[in-house]
Amino acid sequence: MTRRLTGFQPTGHLHLGNLIGAMRPLVAAQDRPSIAMIADLHALTLEHDPSRVRENTLTVATVLLAAGVDPSRTAIIANSQIPEHTELHYLLECVTGYGEAARMIQFKEKSAGGGNVRLSLLTYPVLMAADILVHDIDQVPVGDDQSQHLELARTIATRFNARYGPAFTVPEGIRPESAARIMDLSDPVRKMSKSAPSAAGRIGLLDPPETIRRVISRAVTDTVGVVRYDREAQPGVSNLLDILRACTDREPGEFTSYGALKREVTDAVEAVLAPIRARYAELSEDPSHVREILAKGRASVQPRAAETVRRTREAIGLLN
Repeated sequence: MTRRLTGFQPTGHLHLGNLIGAMRPLVAAQDRPSIAMIADLHALTLEHDPSRVRENTLTVATVLLAAGVDPSRTAIIANSQIPEHTELHYLLECVTGYGEAARMIQFKEKSAGGGNVRLSLLTYPVLMAADILVHDIDQVPVGDDQSQHLELARTIATRFNARYGPAFTVPEGIRPESAARIMDLSDPVRKMSKSAPSAAGRIGLLDPPETIRRVISRAVTDTVGVVRYDREAQPGVSNLLDILRACTDREPGEFTSYGALKREVTDAVEAVLAPIRARYAELSEDPSHVREILAKGRASVQPRAAETVRRTREAIGLLN
């Protein structure tokens, strides 16, 4: 049966775009073997507060549960807790060229300014490949910003299989049909992001109602004055319509003003996020329960990961 992996980085706060673009498709696909991976190792590629990384890892796991991820059907894991990820990372580095890693967009952008660039920033796309390949993953939901990394994983797997024998499943990138592309509310030509310098354009999944209302009320529109869907001419209005459609699962009606549209979007977003906030508050009262779920997720996936590393070691020439 097709196996799928969806990854989440524990940096910043998860937002509405993460829910619609990644979490909902993950929940909808729980009839097949799935893994929800918190990539806490990836958070170490940049300057970070160690206590915040641990805190954010537990927060992401808790939000996933609150959003409907069922740990009895979908393993929730942190990649740092499964040593096979890092062992396979090194083995894959041995079949990856420096130029392949250096041309990755994130490394080029983040290293362009100079300064103290960590080696892990260069090599983390190979770690991403290991995250996928170690679990024999068939499908990985990807957006435009991650497609280059998935292609590297596919290239590495194909090269290794050709050079040393069949060791890896070559993963396929998929785009869930139901996942709308949610843009920044203050800059609607840019995707909603945890790493944006300003929080004015994103809606956090745990934001209180007053924050949601304020952010949507200040969302950028235009001077056209007509509510219609036109990504090129009216990106802000179109983004609000996409959010409304995604939150209500129906086509938006007609609106006489931008204010009326924003009020309905606010109500729709609050209707979706209120139950998640409430469930998150319940789960947060017992963090040991969340840690236990991570431990169970690790136990459920580790045998397959260990077998992948075993056959990779054997194929590349190491003793087992």
